[in-house]
Amino acid sequence: MPWTATGRYDLEPAPGGLAFVQDLLNTISAGKPREPDLLEDVEVARTWLAQAFANWNEETGQPAPVVEITADDLQELRDFRHDLHRHLQPARTDTSPKSHPVRTPTAAQTALRLGADGRIRAEARGKGWRQVTSLATIEAYQAQCADSLRRLKSCRNTRCTVTFFDRSRNNSGVWHDVRVCGNAANLRNHRARKRATAGTA
Repeated sequence: MPWTATGRYDLEPAPGGLAFVQDLLNTISAGKPREPDLLEDVEVARTWLAQAFANWNEETGQPAPVVEITADDLQELRDFRHDLHRHLQPARTDTSPKSHPVRTPTAAQTALRLGADGRIRAEARGKGWRQVTSLATIEAYQAQCADSLRRLKSCRNTRCTVTFFDRSRNNSGVWHDVRVCGNAANLRNHRARKRATAGTA
């Protein structure tokens, strides 16, 4: 089954459960023309989450949690998405006052359970938005331990910021789509250099 949020940007999902994190991040409004924010409306958010959980279950083989999302959960989910997205951004030197303030990171509730197969697994806890963010945090942590989280990136095009999984051999990708965002950025840089050259002539 396609991942709803990631699929609308024509992206291949990240491997395993990390695709859930990627899909959550790609619920943002982005692209040309801009896709809607899937966490703005409670019914749309419920539809997205049901599909995302079904896909997560298929990828991991673990039972999908049953989570009831209400309108009150949406802002918390959007805040978590913003916090997580910030950590995927390339290092920037922008210190302007327009930058988003740094919030206290969300604390995710989890439980560790020893299974019959002898493996210890982390399980999401909480209700509503807390359970969603707990699951996303667990998957991000597990990807970090496997050294694959660093391949989950935000497109360097600040007009885009779609989240992609970098499959390049040396993990050097910076655009979610070189043809769409890379070429546009290179063209803007080329024009800026030409203007600067003309100004000093």
